Amino acid sequence: MDVGKDKLLEMYRSMQRIRLFESRIRDLAMANEIPGFVHVSIGEEASATGICAALRKTDRITSTHRGHGHLIAKGGRLDKMMAEIYGKRGGYCKGKGGSMHIVDFSLGILGANGIVGAGLPIATGSALAAVVAGRDEVSACFFGDGASNEGTFHESLNLAAVWKLPVVFVCENNGFGEFTPMQTVTSVKDIAVRAQGYGIPGHIVDGNDVMEVYQYATEAVARARAGEGPTLLECKTYRWEGHVVGEQAFLGEEAYRKKTEIEEWKRKCPIIRFQQWCLEGGKISEAELKNIVSETDKELDEAIAFARSSELPDVSEVTDDVYV
Repeated sequence: MDVGKDKLLEMYRSMQRIRLFESRIRDLAMANEIPGFVHVSIGEEASATGICAALRKTDRITSTHRGHGHLIAKGGRLDKMMAEIYGKRGGYCKGKGGSMHIVDFSLGILGANGIVGAGLPIATGSALAAVVAGRDEVSACFFGDGASNEGTFHESLNLAAVWKLPVVFVCENNGFGEFTPMQTVTSVKDIAVRAQGYGIPGHIVDGNDVMEVYQYATEAVARARAGEGPTLLECKTYRWEGHVVGEQAFLGEEAYRKKTEIEEWKRKCPIIRFQQWCLEGGKISEAELKNIVSETDKELDEAIAFARSSELPDVSEVTDDVYV
């Protein structure tokens, strides 16, 4: 696939922003500086980046409880995201959404969601709204392997297929639903084969290869925009960290996965793979890649400073901007 240098730099920056943001969030949570639970996507940067790189700004996405990466890949501001996770008024939702409910309609981000599988019907409804309004927009729906066993998955794929709605369903299969191995609760080896039941294309994608994700996403988005209906993409990937930062099930002899498994997946790091591919082909220089890391580190320093200095919402605002 012939991709220009500007696009490659954009994707590399996206993956580094996700990796470095999530690493900072993990460390801040472990230091008890962030309230509540956070779910990081370290190791899964290629799927978010590859999908969103194929979308327009006006296209829409729905996300999950592990959604920081999707929001960043769609163009989310690190300072406002950081402030939101801190529960501060300067955040995207004025501190009321937190880690799992960040929204930015101006970027087509319809929101992360703490309910497993909840984004599927929202994305389907968004696609239907685009068709009814005559807008040339596509909706991309991120969800995990666990959500593929929810009723919302089957209902959404069926309706989208029947009405040929412009949706790209993206299953980020990291092998675990919280602490449960996928194969113990799922009737099929590959989620992508479930597309056959609804008469739509289903593809298994290397979720740690950003160029492969981008290629399949580009084809699925073009198909959706042309009125040919939805596609199911299964990005096989892996989260390096626990289900939630600080979980005890991630540690010790009784852990639900072994250190050897984690190390094996770390050797498939999506960022290192992309770096090597760019450098070996002479597509991007090492200096350019290092500059992106340096710029992102500075951006994160400023984002954390912004979050720390932002005010907490006042108790008098508890019913503002919410449905009661």
